[in-house]
Amino acid sequence: MSRRVVVTGMGAITPIGLSVDEFWKGVKEGKTGFGEITRFDTTDYKVHMAAEVKDFVAKEHLDFKAAKRMELFSQYAVAAAKEAIEDAGLDMSKEDSYRVGTAIGSGVGSLQAIEREYTKIVEKGPGRVNPIFVPMMISNMAAGNVSIQFGLQGKSINDVTACATGTNNIGEAFRSIQCGEADVMLTGGTEGCVCPTAIAGFTALTALSTVNDPEKCSLPFDKNRSGFVLGEGAGIVVLEELEHALARGAKIYAEVVGYGCSSDAFHITSPLEDGAGAARAMTNAVEDAGISTDDVDYINAHGTATHHNDLFETRAIKLAFGDHAKDIKINSTKSMIGHLLGAAGAVEFITCVKEIEEGYIHRTVGFESAEEEMDLDYCKEASECEVQFALSNSLGFGGHNASILIKKYQ
Repeated sequence: MSRRVVVTGMGAITPIGLSVDEFWKGVKEGKTGFGEITRFDTTDYKVHMAAEVKDFVAKEHLDFKAAKRMELFSQYAVAAAKEAIEDAGLDMSKEDSYRVGTAIGSGVGSLQAIEREYTKIVEKGPGRVNPIFVPMMISNMAAGNVSIQFGLQGKSINDVTACATGTNNIGEAFRSIQCGEADVMLTGGTEGCVCPTAIAGFTALTALSTVNDPEKCSLPFDKNRSGFVLGEGAGIVVLEELEHALARGAKIYAEVVGYGCSSDAFHITSPLEDGAGAARAMTNAVEDAGISTDDVDYINAHGTATHHNDLFETRAIKLAFGDHAKDIKINSTKSMIGHLLGAAGAVEFITCVKEIEEGYIHRTVGFESAEEEMDLDYCKEASECEVQFALSNSLGFGGHNASILIKKYQ
């Protein structure tokens, strides 16, 4: 018999707030985190906008000496993990540390470290490279640093599936607890790559919006959408086996009940045009939960604001849910915080949990109207309504599709 898994703690570093409370307040206000890139000079670039994390000072969130040996993506992860652990009231001195694990991913690790150290090689020679360049740069070090900082000695993994990374890590953590490999998992995603190579690379792919108006640059599902805006940050949650959580009197936010994956096996960047791959991930999650597709009230869509994603994800939802698709509330948190790549699914998971907790579904900010085929309810306005089952989608380059189903805890 599989074990029940609940959410007992959450932490977030985002472009609209440096905690879950700040982030959620911003979401309810419809606040957007877009602005001119400040990390480097964009004069020669076609893209000038990003959703940067503002006012993050590492030493205010973690040990100063430890922070100096971490790149930004690891700092964000440790800061969000600290908030999640404190929120969960998790006391590691009372836990079997080998039963508490980590599943935290980053899509790219530190491109900045690569830029910085390669410049040293070119300008000063290979002998000048930082001795800890590699352990600062590689993407698994978010999970590694979180486990080191908090003494988590259980299973520690870093699932890297591009834009599906955050959701896949939470899903794999859910499975790890469900099947008895762990009692508690710190899980989610993190990213910190607003830098020249990322902006130039995604621009060359024609994936990024070139609109310079912060109110119009990220428009998921809207007919005027023009691409995604690169964001950064981290979302980390504490998942826990139900009886373990009850035994220590933990607050339970919600229950994770289903996880589904698939691969498009089609194209390195474009989703399947009929949406069949993403639809399979959604139906797999629903079947895993043992419910009907008609039970799903709400979907936090991948909703990147690229032409292909939003159209093909709409087709996927129709394929998975049939006539019920028109009754489902669908929104995109990326309308406020942009695309956090490996952290996107994790922050969107937290959004789902807060929406379930408060009976509030946020609007897709900036959405006015879609083209004819896109005729679902994309949440032009926020609404107050009870959410029993929330589905969160993440679709990554390479054809990775991941969906996770969250239930109001009873």
